[in-house]
Amino acid sequence: MNSDASMPVTLGYVALTDSAPLVVAKELGFFTEHGLNVTLQAQHSWSTLRDKLHAGVLDAAHMLAPMPIASALGLAGPACDVMTPLVLSQNGNAITLSNAVYDEIAATNDFSDLHLPLSANALGAVVAQRRKQHRAKLRFASVFPYSCHYYQLVDWLASGQISLDDVELVIVPPTNMVDALHCGDIDGYCVGGPWNAKAVRAGFGVTVLTSCDIWPNSAEKVLGVLSQYHQRYPERVTKLCRALKQACCWLETIPNRFESARLLSGYDYLDAPIDVIAPSLIGSCVVKPGLSPREIPDYNLFFSEHADVNAPSLQCAQWLLAKMESTGQLSKVVASEVDLSRIYRSDIYHQIFSS
Repeated sequence: MNSDASMPVTLGYVALTDSAPLVVAKELGFFTEHGLNVTLQAQHSWSTLRDKLHAGVLDAAHMLAPMPIASALGLAGPACDVMTPLVLSQNGNAITLSNAVYDEIAATNDFSDLHLPLSANALGAVVAQRRKQHRAKLRFASVFPYSCHYYQLVDWLASGQISLDDVELVIVPPTNMVDALHCGDIDGYCVGGPWNAKAVRAGFGVTVLTSCDIWPNSAEKVLGVLSQYHQRYPERVTKLCRALKQACCWLETIPNRFESARLLSGYDYLDAPIDVIAPSLIGSCVVKPGLSPREIPDYNLFFSEHADVNAPSLQCAQWLLAKMESTGQLSKVVASEVDLSRIYRSDIYHQIFSS
């Protein structure tokens, strides 16, 4: 049998700024240093990535934090034993609205200046006016039904007393968001970088708030693997975790983050200009052409000396499960029966990093 050092690992990801730990670990040789031959495979959508992980086409994946829970519960597909031994990042999302909707908000609320972060009450005034005038509902997109993006968007709307019956929510892959906004297929979206900054740089939209403004410092992306894969290759999972956490630590400093933007900008990865990738990495939120960016120090958070952001905590899993329940994605009975300790594997994490 081949050893872990000579056996390839196929690691899936979606083209986003917070795939930085994977790209850094690959390009700076951290995977090789830990004895792994890793192939990174970009996936167009989260559902494609999930299906390939479930089928064993991918050995491991950069996943949305709620995805392992959704997979284990069989939400929107057959149940599959997916677990996470490592959190890759916190924060990183933002809500961008089309210029037309922003102008409608400004006119309806008599705004002369942009008020940021934007209160959903301001959007609520537009929703109420449209309902009164029997106009089309606003349509917003998130990237996947079981995502922090979806729950953050729902929570923001709820903070303005906006009923989900008064808007349309659709799913659009991250890389398609900007085009969908530009074409008028959607009026706004919640997505990770660089697809907010890209819309602003192109003059298509206004980024009105970030996930740090809605509920900050919650797990955003995790390393997902099948439980069977870990049982078969525990040493390989250990090496993946060590290499990826090394990359997360490397990403702590601003100079290194800027360098990671250069790596991510390549054709093989995000294939996007540095001026749309770098802002969130260096704690800056590009808002609107002609306006100064907002300072959001933890816009993308990969590692912290003050808190172990990379540990997959049971508290985080419980929070995400509660969001699934509150949005009607699963019943209270089902939620009460989930053994989250088999999905968010803090035991594996601490075993790896306490040695």
